[in-house]
Amino acid sequence: MKILYAIQGTGNGHMSRARAVVPELLRRGVELDLLVSGIQSDIPLPYKVRYQLKGMSFIFGKRGGVNLWETYLKTNTYRIQQEIRKLPVKEYDLVLNDFEPISAWACKFRGIPCIGLSQLVLRRYAPVSEAYGFHFKTYEEGMYTPVIRKGIREAEIRNRGHYTVYLPAYSDSRIISILSQIPGIQWQVFSKHNKKAYAFDNVSVHPIRNEAFLSSISTSAGVLCAAGFETPSEALYLGKKVCVIPMKGQYEQHCNAAALREMGVPVISELSAAEIPALREWIASSHRVEVSYPEVTGMVVDEI
Repeated sequence: MKILYAIQGTGNGHMSRARAVVPELLRRGVELDLLVSGIQSDIPLPYKVRYQLKGMSFIFGKRGGVNLWETYLKTNTYRIQQEIRKLPVKEYDLVLNDFEPISAWACKFRGIPCIGLSQLVLRRYAPVSEAYGFHFKTYEEGMYTPVIRKGIREAEIRNRGHYTVYLPAYSDSRIISILSQIPGIQWQVFSKHNKKAYAFDNVSVHPIRNEAFLSSISTSAGVLCAAGFETPSEALYLGKKVCVIPMKGQYEQHCNAAALREMGVPVISELSAAEIPALREWIASSHRVEVSYPEVTGMVVDEI
């Protein structure tokens, strides 16, 4: 069987999931080609990528949301049309899609089945003919608990007292200006906006590197992050207390935040001085949300 596995490259969540899915596909002896579209991921795949496309990327801003102007400037509709037109989806027995728009629309225009392997939101962005969805809980049939990558499952869990921070839509200066007002806490910030590590008072800033992030999150006292999917899922799996800040104007993240709030995870509206009391309250709390995230990757691949 010849499979095209297409992955969204905006952010790191979809790439993290792919790190778990690809080995399961290869273990089943399929002929596999990978496609990655988007320009905002910091985690590379340790596998050969046949199609590297620019696709349609949301560009993270520095004030808590998507930079709409930059996103518009980098969205070349003619190029996108050419990428859709030229992608040879007819060469494959199966197209597996993780929120990736180019392959999804190429299949739709050619009447070829495309199976989605992602959260069930923004269906018109990357339309699929059938979907296997993931969420923090199994809300309905055909939905599964999160795919947790091997590095997280095998991590040695400790509590060394620091807090891991991943807020890609905020500038380093904004994060430092707020978190440095909470003394006595060591904040380890992973930044999309800086390629060199540095520190200011009790805040250390690090470029996003897979192993460094794994080490930080698995030994943290808690995780402060955006309301994406993979990072909150991984933090919950590790038994860490979690607080999320959904990106402004990002529908998927506000859906995630609503689900997490229902589970008992604190949600704050933005990273600002007004929210410092809420952050202090979260730090002082020992409340952790218990989850059960068994290994489901192989089962989902077999069903597909």
